[in-house]
Amino acid sequence: MTNQGAHQAAGQAQDIPGRGGIWQRPDSLWEATAPPPPVLPALQDSVQADVLVIGGGFTGLSAALHAAEAGRRVVVLEASELGRGASGRNNGQVIPTLTRPDPADLIDRFGWESGERLVGLIRDSASTLFDLVRRLGIDCAAEQTGWVQPVHSPGRIKIAERRATQWGKFGADVELLDRAAVSAILGTDAYFGGWMNRTGGHINPLALVRGLAAKVVEAGAAVYVNSPALSVQRRGDSWVARTPQGMVTAGSLVLGTNGYTASIFPEIRTEVVPVLSWQMATAPLGDNVRKTVLPGRQAMSDTHGDLRFMRYTADNRLVTGGALLNPVNGAERLKRIVGARLAGMFPALNGVTFDYVWNGRIAMTTDYFPRVHRLGPNGFAWAGCNGRGVALSVSLGRELARAAIGQDPKDLALPFTAPTPLPFNALLQRIGPLKILQYRWNDAREV
Repeated sequence: MTNQGAHQAAGQAQDIPGRGGIWQRPDSLWEATAPPPPVLPALQDSVQADVLVIGGGFTGLSAALHAAEAGRRVVVLEASELGRGASGRNNGQVIPTLTRPDPADLIDRFGWESGERLVGLIRDSASTLFDLVRRLGIDCAAEQTGWVQPVHSPGRIKIAERRATQWGKFGADVELLDRAAVSAILGTDAYFGGWMNRTGGHINPLALVRGLAAKVVEAGAAVYVNSPALSVQRRGDSWVARTPQGMVTAGSLVLGTNGYTASIFPEIRTEVVPVLSWQMATAPLGDNVRKTVLPGRQAMSDTHGDLRFMRYTADNRLVTGGALLNPVNGAERLKRIVGARLAGMFPALNGVTFDYVWNGRIAMTTDYFPRVHRLGPNGFAWAGCNGRGVALSVSLGRELARAAIGQDPKDLALPFTAPTPLPFNALLQRIGPLKILQYRWNDAREV
């Protein structure tokens, strides 16, 4: 790839890019509660670097931090403000698995050596994130209380059995749970069993983005906001990125833009399908209710395709969400839909109110596998978080940094494949929400 570029900035209320790439978004809980961001400039000059990082989310900032800590000159280009993309607008669950593929699937796809390295990275990804937060002292409401996946029908217990067995085989701190154990963890009898990974948990994602950016700057890197890369070209031994008012020349390139990748990276932009994901936060719950609903404060996401998920915040708000076929008036409709869903599972939540509803885009692949790519000499990227981007992005950002500073990628957890653009990608994005109908059909059956 010789003419590539950076990601678009964040979006409008319905998550649609506005003019100039700047969005007017629905307010999120994270924006109301995260510490303020560091004051950062836009790029207005020509600068040199060892490593150019495009994208100021989890992937880009993790890559920048690790490269800067290794003594490299690093420049980060963020198209908008920090956290305007998925990294600052997700649910904040830190989950050390993929959505669908299990360890055996990864090894079948990538071979034993590459697959096992990726399995190890994913297995450790939650602890990698929490250990980094503790090492750097980042204030992001981090709680490593574990993550649980309950199963919503009797036949799906085989999913929990398979995942607990496979991840346990590779040393993950997991446990298979019977119905009574899940009921005790969640405070509801709505599920038939499940499994838990004790290394998971949750964070305030925007606070993590802002905190990481501050530490990146402290490590000596330069972070520029409101500086979209309009073009990226390979010239001689360097990568050259142009922004509206500046230029960066660097020996290595890391692209970490995922579902917000711009059209000047067509192969990567069109191999994922950006999907609108809705999040919402209740008013703070009283202690008597909080102690009966998810009393251990774990992160939870279940086996529904039309996903049920939740976790607490530091002030005891329950952060959950849902999916919609049509985003029109989505916030008010979701308040009714998710409110009724919660009341059905937890009678104590009958009449619960929501103070915040917001959305962001996640990058889905058709087979639920992440994609890791070489962009050219010393150029690296990944895309396709499939709803597991918090822990995965931080760990893959570290690996991409190691590749960018000269470590042999063959020794890293980077299973490179060629980009696989999806035919009719624009059409898939339009009809993608209809996939919810299939999920709901499958959710009602034993599949």
